Amino acid sequence: MYLLNGGVVTSASDLTTASKCEFAFLRSLDAKLDRIAAVEKKADAMLERTGVLGDEHELRVLEGYRARFGEGVVEIERPDTRADGALEAAVAATEAAFRGGADIVFQATFFRDNFLGFADFIVRQPDGRYLVQDTKLARSARVTALLQLAAYADQLESLGFETADTVQLLLGDGTVSEHRLVDILPVYRKRRARLLQIIAERMADTAPVAWGDARYAVCGRCAVCEGEVQGHRDVLLVAGMRVTQRARLAEAGILTIDALAASGATPGTADTPATAVTTGTAATPATPATPATPATPHQPSPTSEIPGIADSTLAALRAQARLQVSAVENQPPPVELYNPSALAVLPEPNPGDIFFDFEGDPLYTEGAGESWGLDYLFGLVEPDETFRAFWAHTWAEERVALRDFLDYLGARRAEFPGMHVYHYASYERTHLLTIAARHGVGEDEVDQLLQGNVLVDLYPVVKKAMRVGSHSYSIKKLEPLYMGDEIRDKEGVTNAADSITAYVAARDEQVTGDAAEGQRMLDSIADYNRYDCVSTLRLRDWLLARAAERGIPIGAMQPEKEVAEPEPSPLRESLLALAGDPLDPDRGPEQTAAAFAAAAIDYHRREQKSFWWGHFARLAQPIEVWRDTRDVLEIHDVRLARDWYREGGQRVDRRELWLRGQWAPGSSVKRGEQAGPYLLYDYPGPFLDPKAEAGSRCAKPVKILAVDDDGSVLVEETLGKDVPPYSHRPMALAPSAPPKAGSQKPAIDEWAQAIVDAQPGWPNDPMVDILRRVPPRTRSGALASVAPSDEHGRDRIDAVVRSLLDLDRSYLAVQGPPGTGKTYLGAHVIAALVQKHRWKVGVVAQSHAVVETLLDAIVKAGLDPSLVGKVAQTGSSPDAAADAAFTVLAKDGQLLFGLDNAVTGFVVGGTAWDLSNPARIPRRSLDLLVVDEAGQFSLASTIAASVGASNLMLLGDPQQLPQVSQGTHPEPIDQSALGWVSAGHDVLPEELGYFLAESRRMHPAVTAPVSRLSYEGQLRSHPDAATRSLPGVEPGLHVVPVRHVGNAVESPEEAAEVVALVRRLLGTSWTDPTKDRFGEPLCEDDMIVVTPYNAQLGTVRNALAAAGYSHVRVGTVDKFQGKEAAIAIVTLAASSVNDVPRGMSFLIMKNRLNVAISRAKWAAFLVYSPALTDYLPVTPAGVAELSAFITLVEPAA
Repeated sequence: MYLLNGGVVTSASDLTTASKCEFAFLRSLDAKLDRIAAVEKKADAMLERTGVLGDEHELRVLEGYRARFGEGVVEIERPDTRADGALEAAVAATEAAFRGGADIVFQATFFRDNFLGFADFIVRQPDGRYLVQDTKLARSARVTALLQLAAYADQLESLGFETADTVQLLLGDGTVSEHRLVDILPVYRKRRARLLQIIAERMADTAPVAWGDARYAVCGRCAVCEGEVQGHRDVLLVAGMRVTQRARLAEAGILTIDALAASGATPGTADTPATAVTTGTAATPATPATPATPATPHQPSPTSEIPGIADSTLAALRAQARLQVSAVENQPPPVELYNPSALAVLPEPNPGDIFFDFEGDPLYTEGAGESWGLDYLFGLVEPDETFRAFWAHTWAEERVALRDFLDYLGARRAEFPGMHVYHYASYERTHLLTIAARHGVGEDEVDQLLQGNVLVDLYPVVKKAMRVGSHSYSIKKLEPLYMGDEIRDKEGVTNAADSITAYVAARDEQVTGDAAEGQRMLDSIADYNRYDCVSTLRLRDWLLARAAERGIPIGAMQPEKEVAEPEPSPLRESLLALAGDPLDPDRGPEQTAAAFAAAAIDYHRREQKSFWWGHFARLAQPIEVWRDTRDVLEIHDVRLARDWYREGGQRVDRRELWLRGQWAPGSSVKRGEQAGPYLLYDYPGPFLDPKAEAGSRCAKPVKILAVDDDGSVLVEETLGKDVPPYSHRPMALAPSAPPKAGSQKPAIDEWAQAIVDAQPGWPNDPMVDILRRVPPRTRSGALASVAPSDEHGRDRIDAVVRSLLDLDRSYLAVQGPPGTGKTYLGAHVIAALVQKHRWKVGVVAQSHAVVETLLDAIVKAGLDPSLVGKVAQTGSSPDAAADAAFTVLAKDGQLLFGLDNAVTGFVVGGTAWDLSNPARIPRRSLDLLVVDEAGQFSLASTIAASVGASNLMLLGDPQQLPQVSQGTHPEPIDQSALGWVSAGHDVLPEELGYFLAESRRMHPAVTAPVSRLSYEGQLRSHPDAATRSLPGVEPGLHVVPVRHVGNAVESPEEAAEVVALVRRLLGTSWTDPTKDRFGEPLCEDDMIVVTPYNAQLGTVRNALAAAGYSHVRVGTVDKFQGKEAAIAIVTLAASSVNDVPRGMSFLIMKNRLNVAISRAKWAAFLVYSPALTDYLPVTPAGVAELSAFITLVEPAA
């Protein structure tokens, strides 16, 4: 950025700077305008050296082009921008080169709308279009580089030259990273427009930008922001303060840390959070709430002191603020040891103890960029401060480093029984699990470390035992308490971000430049890592000293645990031998199938382990670490609905509690007949959990009896054996454990054994074909074709039937986007196979409801109900069985049903547990297994269910909500079957099956944006969809921007807009000939409201009810999949990227938006905060995701 003729000239790098923090960028502009003193920037030798290496890499590429194209390479001399006319001359020479048809233009100069850029290479393509290339030393694509490419392509287009569909990065390791322009340009143009806007506003003003100016985004983390936060005593100084909490405090007039510290009650009175349940008036012991009789909704709890912040949270923030205010500059921070007994969880010191720290680059990737992250240094010190380093510069080396580290640890544990591995914060624990699972190496050993409580995280010990008067609880901020005169220098690598930056530069040096300099830089990273490990050692010793001062016995709470050695799996090892190197880019389809089979062997064990280690981490870690985990309810208020009681012959006491609080994004809560979710109590709780770490919370599985409209739940908690009744107040509701593998595990083993037994050949098997991603194997060699004029879909049904009959122990895929009649087609295909060909067909899906919907449709398609059977779901009501169109079988009645109808053919439905159980479905006894909603059904479950059939049909849509998985796996065996076989294509390749391209639900104006978003423009509307009408309301997608700030998962502003839309639309004349409705007033049942968050669900319901519209259906995206209405209103709730929990990907995922918008027959209204698009993602995948969202809400972009 510089000034020229009264204007501000910017480059692509300025876009990145402003996107990270507008306030910091504008302060830089103010300095250039002499409104504030210029900020002195230190020389960056690393950056200068990287620039030299980059020039050398660029020159090598240029020499290659000179050798290939000779005079076809036009080189534009880099102009001196300070010389009169030099810039204009370079721009003119650039345009002349393009108009002259140059093969290669080197250093093309662009200067338009005060944007200045120099493109490394622009290459003319055979079709006359131009491909933009840029050279980068990095070994993977970075977002900053993509913005540069987009900027040059945008400049080319503005000059009238047509660009190629893609752009390329020529990376330092010789590879080429290619990206679609449509995935980059919308983000670039959005960021460019915003940059021009804020520059124009500042140029029109005369005063420097002020801290707190609501027009400009602040990151709150950069050096500029930190100075302002300090200078203004902003509440962001308070450790643990969230941006959303800051907004709520500002609404209450609390802007500074001092004001927060002085607010409320004095310490020890009203700020003391409640620990016991209080009695409510929602229910009395005389009127119990039971599953059969839903409980009366709880009485609203008292309003929080600060709306949007739980009183207990506010009390903790106040206490933290008061301690920080008492801190003295240049002195160690004050410490309040408010719970010294928490230090008792520390083990006794052992001479074999080690102190461990990872260094990792989250943006590292290889190949296609489907996975990210590399832990490049495993560092540790021993008690005498001997340092050991295990380096990894590729994923293959990371696997070796993990193996070496675990071998070292195993030998040390053998030499020093009782030793522990100390670390600070959860990164080391979670990444050991993730790396082991990703590589399929050392999983059992890591599992043993966790089961044996070998890993000791000092962060939760600190948080539970004390408050520290510092604005952060990072280990760096604690070091003044114990490092003395060894406190770390402020020069060189001093934090994780510095480490990553230095590491990337070091590797660039080693790969393309000076190996010795690269090694020197790596050594400086190792020094930083060693210091962190020593710091962890000193922190442990300091905590032990604090415990000794208070007379707290150390090690008394450490449970003795003996962990059994897991048995190795010879089958898995045999499959891995067939799979070869998982990181080999040339791995063949057979090797891929073998690798997936090996991953499937332990799929359920990994899922279970991932849950349980997450569960035990929730018991030990502070809630801020895990509050945004799916299916977590952070409890703000508890009301006793019914105290401990027994009745009707019950053997165990129980009580009922109404729980109100904040659900994590993506949570799905429903009543259940079995105890499932875990109720968590802070330590010391009312009972002990022998499986948890010492000093952890305790947990009790509870039954959900009722769910209120605002997300509050009524739970039934039973009293444990030998535990007296208690009145303790729970602090959270946590996820249920996944179901056990049951019959699926032996079914997978049996299927995998058949692969090993068939070697050196491969069995003709549908799952083997799916994993190999080969087209269906048919006897005729081709799939049946469909007539182009198939208006009613009859020919497509016949074609699918013919193709299924032609299968030779293989599979057929059918992708059915919203409203395309997927269930209709599936039902008629199955009915025809049974009626005409006496086939025996199984139906399986992720849920009983999905299976039963298809079975009902099969009966409706004309198949005799006596030939369609399913066992009722456990706990389902008798009424549900009576309403079923199919035959409800007795428990375990599938085998007898099949035998009785073996001659006529039949359809039997069930879950993966049913289909994999040979006592219910004998092996290969079915001609066909139909996997419904196969876009949400994992490959592992598909393998397990497939053993009962000779052929498979995958019926679903991978562009709708994906499969939810708990664990990390060495291969994506948790991916959906249909998603895997589609190989990343939004539309199923025609050689794999059939794409249903006509939606009978959506009007063409609704289908168009959905088709562009999720189906490569190939989805269209059936003519019937255009026969509907709603005068006064245009069909299609209506974007409704609503400005608001500080909202994370609920927005009253958007709820008010939803009410206004409902009010405006009600009563308009609705015609839908497909439903025999002509000119009827649009009613509440004709509208649905879809939102990603449970909190917004409650807010919208309350707003609609208050306005008298309580019959409008409101639900989360997952609940409305498969539903439809004339009008769909989508409300996203969050204000900005800084407010969104769990990241923007959850909110703007194409699959989620596709499901939400495609509920609409006539029109969809997308209510959102326009600030949601005002950010720059950190990965290329994130840029593509945001580009798709921008294109949806701002088509002109």
